[in-house]
Amino acid sequence: MFRILIIFLPFITTVVLASNYTLSFRSSNVVANLDTTTRKLIVERNGKPVQTILMNHDIESDAAFGLLDNGFKLLNADREVTEFTIDWDGEDFSLFTVARRSRHHSRIVVDCLKLGVDVNWFGGPMQALQYWPVQKQKFNEYSYINKADDSCCIAERYWLNSLGSFVFVDEDAPLFIDQNYGQPGYLCLEAKKSLPFDIYDDTYSFVYQIGIGRDARGAHMGAIQKILGRPSGHPAEAMVKYPIWSSWARFKKEINDSVLYVYANDIYKYGWSNGQIEIDDDWEMCYGSLQPDSLKFPRMRHTVGVLKAKGFPRITLWVHPFINRDCEAVYSEALRNDYLVRNHDGQTEAQWWNSEPDGSVHLDFTKSEVAEWFTERLKSIQTEFGVNGFKFDGGEPNYMPADPVLNGPRSKHPFLITDGYLRTVAKFENLAEVRSARRTQDLPIFVRMNDKSSAWGWSNGLQTLIPTLLMMNMVGYPFVLPDMVGGNGYFNQYPSKEMFIRWLQATVFMPSIQFSYVPWEYDEETVRISKKMTDLHEKITPKIMERFKLAVSDGHPVNPPIWWVSPDDFEAQKVFDQFMLGEDIIAAPVVQNNVRARDIYLPKGEWVDGNIATVYVGPRWIRNYTVPLNILPYFVRKGVKIH
Repeated sequence: MFRILIIFLPFITTVVLASNYTLSFRSSNVVANLDTTTRKLIVERNGKPVQTILMNHDIESDAAFGLLDNGFKLLNADREVTEFTIDWDGEDFSLFTVARRSRHHSRIVVDCLKLGVDVNWFGGPMQALQYWPVQKQKFNEYSYINKADDSCCIAERYWLNSLGSFVFVDEDAPLFIDQNYGQPGYLCLEAKKSLPFDIYDDTYSFVYQIGIGRDARGAHMGAIQKILGRPSGHPAEAMVKYPIWSSWARFKKEINDSVLYVYANDIYKYGWSNGQIEIDDDWEMCYGSLQPDSLKFPRMRHTVGVLKAKGFPRITLWVHPFINRDCEAVYSEALRNDYLVRNHDGQTEAQWWNSEPDGSVHLDFTKSEVAEWFTERLKSIQTEFGVNGFKFDGGEPNYMPADPVLNGPRSKHPFLITDGYLRTVAKFENLAEVRSARRTQDLPIFVRMNDKSSAWGWSNGLQTLIPTLLMMNMVGYPFVLPDMVGGNGYFNQYPSKEMFIRWLQATVFMPSIQFSYVPWEYDEETVRISKKMTDLHEKITPKIMERFKLAVSDGHPVNPPIWWVSPDDFEAQKVFDQFMLGEDIIAAPVVQNNVRARDIYLPKGEWVDGNIATVYVGPRWIRNYTVPLNILPYFVRKGVKIH
């Protein structure tokens, strides 16, 4: 056994044979040791391990070794190369790459990240069962794409740990994950040529980057600057300041102009105006027509005008990327012009939640002519009916025909459809919202949480609202549109008065408030508490907009976890039911049923109770803080005025 020390300077590439060796390579503050016998890659910063990876069997103890200009490479017995290279070497942040290129399609590569006992992890996919931190999640051979299954509408290949290191897997890798399954305590990244990824190329690449910062915050900001990116703009302030009133949860498909008039009248009557009304599912003549149902909305432009006259200047429509096959003549036009996604057998039939099996088709947004056709149809709607924007649904690849043929590199299948769709609809910018995302952190639009259940617990209920908010912020999506207050009312589950109020309180310090169920369905007290909460949200809108602008300029999260202001605080890292607005406000809403006292953690700093003006010095726990139904606990950094 011997050790090779590499300091990154220019080298002439040579290859030498070695046996049972440890490679140590270093940048300014980072040392990485690769033991070719145990196949462990241990990354250290200032002598402290921050990442441990058990590497695939293709890292062989007698592999050939060679130097590169900025790293080294290993050559296994099958002549397959693994490269280790430095991408960025700075005093506060380092980034290097592990790359296996041109692996034969029959090969499976598995590298496993050690989660660690005293290490917390953040990032990963959106899930119905959304934990925070995420090391408790479990996955078994989980295809890592954004998909409707498990509410996995966002699946960024990014995992950050509390030690100040992250791993980001390149989008070209056909990635599956196992977490706490075959190897408890590990997150295994498995690359293999298998559906839903491309299965036709003879080779594939498995490349990932490891970033190391001074702490978790520093590592994440390094990821923002070097990998994830930041938004190019932000949503309209009006969508932040005033509530969005959706027809969906309360009325489902039972909507028409009369229903919406009564809805608008009641909203105004009980003290809300200047908001946005969202006309949701089943306004169309047929799915994909983008024309109003003549019985429900015989004069759509008139309907929109009436709603605006009632005090709601922004009217939006629900839109999707599907056409049902019985929706003539749009279906025939799209089929004739080859606007539809086809599989490798040339078939277009698919299914989504509003069709029978093989009863729908998916527009192929990887074709520029389709994007232009769809865009022009939406613009025509705006001109003809006077609507201001759109709620865009769908975008996940699983609604296409299986094994699709898309216009672009096969290594990026099936993600190309999400990218094409979102970049098409993002042209409608500041009044647009989407529910799916994948490497689209640059888009200036709201990303909506997937539908939540009207339930309290961890099974996609209220308890997952804050973990979902934190997950989205920490994979680079700061413009989060929370789901409707009280959830969606599926399976005859409807929010109780207490659930409605607690859900609303939880969204006050999030970027927007979205209603469908309404306060006056309960009682006067609910109306009074709800008005107090929406007034508070309106008052703190300038703070939200400040964070929006900082997200655009520097990539900072709008609603970070509370450890953001104290990255090494282990207690703060574990808190899943509190969050921050920026760095000066801590929200600690109640997310459990029949709770009238809760524990609250305050990180380092002086914090003023927003309800009773008491000053607390953190870090500390406040035990049994009293939370009657009308109280939303929140704390403001001393010296900061929020309104």
